[in-house]
Amino acid sequence: MAVLPMQRISLCALKKDRKEILEALQRRGVVEISDTLVEEGVFQKTDTASARTVLEKGIAASRQAMAVLNKYAPESKSIFSSLEGKKEISVEYYNQFGDKRDETLELAYRLIAIDKNIAENRAEIPKLQTQIESLTPWLGFDIPMDFKGTRQTAAFIGTFPPQITEQELDQNFRESNIEAVHVEIVSSSRDQCCAFVLCKRSDSEHVDEILRMLGFARPVLSSAMPPAERIQQLKESLLSLQKNIEGAEDEVKSRADQRETLKFMADYYSMRLEKYEVINHLMQSRRTFVLTGYIPQCETDALETMLSQKFDAVVEFEQPFEDEDVPILLKNNAFASPVESVVESYSLPGKGEVDPTGVMSFFYYILFGMMLSDAAYGLLLAAGCALCLLKFKNMEQGMRKSLKMFFFCGISTIFWGVLFGSYFGDVVDVVSKTFFGTHLTLSPVWFTPLNEPMRMLVFCFVVGIIHLFTGLAMNFYQLALAKKYKDILYDVVFWYALIIGLILVLLSQKMFTDIVGLGFILPAAVGNIAGIIAAVSAVGIVLTGGRESRNPFKRFLKGLYSLYNITGYLSDVLSYSRLLALGLATGVIASVINQMGSMVGNSPAGVVAFILVFLLGHTMNIGINTLGAYVHTNRLQFVEFFGKFYSGGGRKFHPFTVNTKYYKFKEDHNNE
Repeated sequence: MAVLPMQRISLCALKKDRKEILEALQRRGVVEISDTLVEEGVFQKTDTASARTVLEKGIAASRQAMAVLNKYAPESKSIFSSLEGKKEISVEYYNQFGDKRDETLELAYRLIAIDKNIAENRAEIPKLQTQIESLTPWLGFDIPMDFKGTRQTAAFIGTFPPQITEQELDQNFRESNIEAVHVEIVSSSRDQCCAFVLCKRSDSEHVDEILRMLGFARPVLSSAMPPAERIQQLKESLLSLQKNIEGAEDEVKSRADQRETLKFMADYYSMRLEKYEVINHLMQSRRTFVLTGYIPQCETDALETMLSQKFDAVVEFEQPFEDEDVPILLKNNAFASPVESVVESYSLPGKGEVDPTGVMSFFYYILFGMMLSDAAYGLLLAAGCALCLLKFKNMEQGMRKSLKMFFFCGISTIFWGVLFGSYFGDVVDVVSKTFFGTHLTLSPVWFTPLNEPMRMLVFCFVVGIIHLFTGLAMNFYQLALAKKYKDILYDVVFWYALIIGLILVLLSQKMFTDIVGLGFILPAAVGNIAGIIAAVSAVGIVLTGGRESRNPFKRFLKGLYSLYNITGYLSDVLSYSRLLALGLATGVIASVINQMGSMVGNSPAGVVAFILVFLLGHTMNIGINTLGAYVHTNRLQFVEFFGKFYSGGGRKFHPFTVNTKYYKFKEDHNNE
């Protein structure tokens, strides 16, 4: 376990080499670049806002174009595509892409324009269909819908409420002493009545008034041609739109072979955008530029050699100051590194703190295995992760670490499953009894928690105490590194003595040993000595717990409060009962699934039913309990273990590197 020591890097080079140097640093990915502070005058910063805006537009266009392709020509992906990782490219391909960048960008804008055109055409189709529907009742009408009459006559074309008749209309006009009126019902439905009314122009105002009283409404749409001709025209327009859409979609589909080029353009612009964001932090003169930042000490020699061989550059490395905000980068072995993400999700080590990953990883795998605790589940988990790790060599490091973590968790689960005799619960017992008429069982190497829950609970508490004591030991180690020897006595030794003393006192009490089912009891003399040690330690905690306060009364009160934290240790130990709870939950649910599957009995239908219930039930059980084990293992680390020594607060190391989505360079350290 280690936090890699960092050094401050300062680089001064010719401005003509800036592009190549920055791209080499980006591919190597070992330098975190910070704002460069030098005396202004000769040096100044360059505003790259306009260039970054152009690059951001290029990224947006690339992603929009890919979205268009995915809409009309979906990319076929396997269910394991997330494990395949990024495709590899060479530096030469990256450099050559600059020649066809504009052509690819033009393709992206063309695809975006086609998609916009398709959307506009599709939006037009409902409008045309609505017009056709509104004109359909007028299909038998052979006069243009905008006809208003002649010099001597006035025409009214529109709709009435349903169920009105020509006789009713004629009757209304006769009652109003209007005789020269022609009424024709074109069509009638339960929604409306389409009619044509013709009268003398001299009577038009009076007729219009009567029509309004009867609920007459002119059509929203009118045209200079009869409805049948207009409908035909609209149908032709509709057909033309559909053909345009099909042609546009075909054009998009024909560009599906350009998908990879568009992907690379998105990455290309992303890399250039990151480079210009870095340029924004540099101080530059007319001919030179200055770069500062942080680099892991183990990378300094290789980087200095590379820069000195290829460029006229001056590189200096310095130790950071004590109060400097140095970024944190963890480095662990293959066993511990998979759980670095767990530590990072809590917080990276702060100043003066050690990396807890190595010690935590050991307990992490053990606690996870105890919670899942089924050998068959562990075998499936480990085998699945191992298969993915072996098959997909190119997967991303984050995914690889996660699979390695669950692989080790699976190994631990197998170990505890064998100790506790759980293989898909009690499937061997159920299958042998139901389908073979015998009683075959796989005995546990140690004991069965379902049969001896109290024994399992005591064991969980023992594991918890060891876990907590290890946390105190980590605190001891950190204080020793800082040479705070008095704090070791006050904050570690006293607590060790107090807790161990209290445990020994309990173990010397027959009532306690009978309750927890222990087969031994310590002599009373041991309990008495342990009680004295615990009392002395308690006094020491009270006297030293508030030592930072100068006021004796406040110091005493703070000391009492520190001693009150013994209740926190009690609750922490009780928290490890979740190991029993989750372990039993896995076994009980598995047994219930097996019993449900065997309910049909020994018959062909029973075999089929058992297989179906077995597959579905155990798939759900392993999924739910694996998630539960993951969550509660994290909780035991974050709350109980880290609470004894770890504060965190470190800042993650963010190197200037190739942060792309689809592609990566073949040799990140040798392609400069």
